[in-house]
Amino acid sequence: MSEQTPQKPISETQSSHSFGRRTFLNAAAGVAASAVASLSGSASARDYGPNAQPAGYPDPDIVVLDDRFKKYALGNTPIQRLFHSQEMLWAEGPAWNGSGKYLVWSDIPNNVQYRWLEEDGHVSKFRHPSNNSNGNTFDFQGRQISFEHGTRRVARYEYDGTITVLADNYEGKRLNAPNDGAVHPNGDIWFTDPGYGSLMNYEGHRAPKDADWPRPYIKEAIYRIDAKSGKVHKVADDIFKPNGLCFSPDYTKLYAADTGSSHYPEATKNIRMWDIVEEKTLKNGRQFASMEMELNGKVVAGQADGIRCDEDGNIWSSAGWVGEGYDGCHIFAAEDGARIGQIRLPEICSNVCFGGTKRNRLFMTGSQSLYAVYTETKGAHIT
Repeated sequence: MSEQTPQKPISETQSSHSFGRRTFLNAAAGVAASAVASLSGSASARDYGPNAQPAGYPDPDIVVLDDRFKKYALGNTPIQRLFHSQEMLWAEGPAWNGSGKYLVWSDIPNNVQYRWLEEDGHVSKFRHPSNNSNGNTFDFQGRQISFEHGTRRVARYEYDGTITVLADNYEGKRLNAPNDGAVHPNGDIWFTDPGYGSLMNYEGHRAPKDADWPRPYIKEAIYRIDAKSGKVHKVADDIFKPNGLCFSPDYTKLYAADTGSSHYPEATKNIRMWDIVEEKTLKNGRQFASMEMELNGKVVAGQADGIRCDEDGNIWSSAGWVGEGYDGCHIFAAEDGARIGQIRLPEICSNVCFGGTKRNRLFMTGSQSLYAVYTETKGAHIT
């Protein structure tokens, strides 16, 4: 989602390679990190440019808020900006390809997808046009799946270069503008349809004035594409505008960020969760985590957007639209949804994913940049 005015961009263009091997510290480093980091830090003032001074360890923008986060926060690793371009307008939808060892992500307004190579840090335009794709993922056969605003569909890129349309309607009515999704081991694809791509020309095609605004076509919902029949099933609509989503490690729960407050004043800024029944339906929809937090003596609340689950069930959520000290990635404990850590960035973070050879590197799309940080955990799923 990108309805608000973006923060001031960083000025220079940069593509940097990852640092060399280091000895990873464990929980002891996390203790040091918690001592240095504070909620009134200055991530926005941090210089990520080519002439920036080396990051001091522990990185002050890896913030431990709860002892449970200490074992995940490495004391001798920095937050790195892997790529920045003033031409890139709204980076979204990072997805890791394990066999190709590359990261793909979308720049929605520019109608393009980028690719970052793990081998040497090279970045290039991957697809243009991309049909204003937002989220991306890969299935268990390695095929890329994109959730497209411009065409209001879910599309799969085949080995022979053709494109298969997996979903563009529900019960005969066109979808709003699919946003993000995840693949279940049984082959089913679960995705969200909040409609942002049809609310503006900037990210897709604005719906006509007589549309059912702000949906704008059908009720915002979460869907499941049956791998065997290809039929699209609605699994939940007890959410204002479902955005990023992910499964728990054992695929018994589904999480989704609700960004409905962008258009519905009564919407709560939170991440919701459901129990998955027989791999097909959802029940017991409820709040998992609130995006409210105390910052500099005030209670503030931004938006969650893209989310991922780690191997222990914690949720790593993009966060933004508040500013310094808030924007970046927030980590919520699996047990109770409490915020246990932060990775602060100088830009609004739209989405995250785990990747790298060991799947222990968190990639973060941040407005006009791509960031990454190593963690002492792994992504629960393949991307």
